[in-house]
Amino acid sequence: MAHNDSVIQKLSTEESLELLATQTFGRLVVRRKDDMDLFPLNYVVHEGSIYFRTAEGSKLFTVSLNHDVLFEADFVDKDAQKAWSVIVKGDAEVLTSRADINAADELPLKPWLPTLKYNYVRITPNDVSGRHFHLGEEPNRYEV
Repeated sequence: MAHNDSVIQKLSTEESLELLATQTFGRLVVRRKDDMDLFPLNYVVHEGSIYFRTAEGSKLFTVSLNHDVLFEADFVDKDAQKAWSVIVKGDAEVLTSRADINAADELPLKPWLPTLKYNYVRITPNDVSGRHFHLGEEPNRYEV
């Protein structure tokens, strides 16, 4: 079946970031040499950047070594009629300046798990792609 504009709609960067800001759960993809890792995390969008908190460990270590990341978040409405997905290619930076950390402390970003997460990471988008989907039943594949 050919791509149908009424079923899949491309979103602008602004529309994609607006939708991203409505959610708090996403996935971070990082690369280590020839391996890749995927981390689910909670986040917040502020002034066009994505922020999350993390403890010491493999996520922080990998982001410190390789700043190129992918970030993805999506949503399906409760009636399963509409959905969207946004993918961000960006640069991840561990915040180190006192001013950046103080500003990040003001964001509505609290860990979901009862663990201490002292490190803030900011993802600055280089490329944002989003799609909006109208869900429904599969058409008859064998109808001529």
